[in-house]
Amino acid sequence: MGTWDYRNFDNDDAADFAESFRLNPNEAVLYEALATAAEADETLELPEAAEALAAAEIVAAILGHPAPDFLPGLTLAINGMDIDDDLAELATDAVQAVLRSSELQQEWAESEQYEQWQQHQQDLLARLAAE
Repeated sequence: MGTWDYRNFDNDDAADFAESFRLNPNEAVLYEALATAAEADETLELPEAAEALAAAEIVAAILGHPAPDFLPGLTLAINGMDIDDDLAELATDAVQAVLRSSELQQEWAESEQYEQWQQHQQDLLARLAAE
């Protein structure tokens, strides 16, 4: 993996997802990534987990609660977008699924930055729940 840090856009899979979304910003792209994670019956593979977290970050930003490091190119892509409550709830479910059972969580559990990663995900969950 070329890029790797605890923030949700700081890995190659998430960065690729973000770029694809930037080029084709629509709710269906977000829904697919989030549903894959939220509905997983087994341990979620690393690429899908990273994409789900990136999608959840985009949903939080659309809701008006972007991360401080939200990608500027995505800010333009989401301008004027609106989502329904179901997608926001799905984003929360997806983040919880990644935290519960994913290769990404397993990788971070073995890292010195695990606490930072967990804290970042808790912050994301709080931003998704914010009014």
